[in-house]
Amino acid sequence: MTGLPKNDRGRKTAIEWPTLVLIIICHASWAGAGFFLWQAYPVPALVVLTLMVAMQSSLTHEVLHGHPTRNATLNEVLVYLPLGLVWPYRRFKTLHLCHHADERLTDPFDDPESYYRALWQHRKLPGALRLLLEINNTMAGRFFLGPWLSCFGFFLSDMKLVLSGDKAVRCAWLHHGIGLAIVLSIVVFGFDMPLWLYIVVPAWFGQSLISIRTFAEHQWSERPEGRTIIVERSPLALLFLNNNLHFVHHKHPAMAWYRLPALFRSRREEWLAMNNGYSYPNYSALFREFAFKAKEPVVHPFLRREPETGRAFRPRVRSRNVSGLGTAPVPAEPPKE
Repeated sequence: MTGLPKNDRGRKTAIEWPTLVLIIICHASWAGAGFFLWQAYPVPALVVLTLMVAMQSSLTHEVLHGHPTRNATLNEVLVYLPLGLVWPYRRFKTLHLCHHADERLTDPFDDPESYYRALWQHRKLPGALRLLLEINNTMAGRFFLGPWLSCFGFFLSDMKLVLSGDKAVRCAWLHHGIGLAIVLSIVVFGFDMPLWLYIVVPAWFGQSLISIRTFAEHQWSERPEGRTIIVERSPLALLFLNNNLHFVHHKHPAMAWYRLPALFRSRREEWLAMNNGYSYPNYSALFREFAFKAKEPVVHPFLRREPETGRAFRPRVRSRNVSGLGTAPVPAEPPKE
């Protein structure tokens, strides 16, 4: 595909000012809502805090792809404070970059962000958990339950890695702990806000807002190009940093968020044909169709139907692929013969 902006043909600008300014606005708005708005106007303050938690999640995604500067350490510092409390930046970066191997998208083991389950693992889950996973595959279920299921599964699998001696995972959590201590201190002692309230409103529903985008980002298709969605328009596009055009992002993961709409418009028909028409005009259309109906089956319709040995069960890969950004905990080991 041709016609890319000059700066996206292999060389990035030294500083991407729109992203840097948005990072400053996000953190300043979060702090302003807590320090100056919370005591007098608690409901508007909670709304702003929730939006900024979601915005920082989108900015963190942008940063791990190499924005807004060429310095990875500086980029990490810019989103060091985990406003959403849960995801260690370095773990998110490692897992998400693995997710960008398009030929492995939706694989229950090789795609860290897959919501599909291996058939043999799903059969071993308790009935209550299987029901929760069914509900989680509806848009309403993903909005309300998704953050809790994903956090629980992610934490359990990462703690197994820490206990097994994985130094990189331990280091990521140590950095996260430092940032988390700062955020919690600000919330409790600076904002004078009950910690439980911050957890159940900004932290929870900030992730829920992001789940609107992630709910339908990928589906199984025999062609890798048909596995990633395009949602053409949304009032949430700024909050998502134009990642509603998710197929375009997967094809150009190093492109800055503010360049994606122009690239999509310049080749709209070509993009829609390339991803096999997996598109929706907006998220309202998705909601009308899948608010209370599962969009995809929990069990992967093609891959990992039977227990197997080999690449997928090397300890490092196995652990990575059940850490599941967006998944609930499942057994890491194949069933005993």
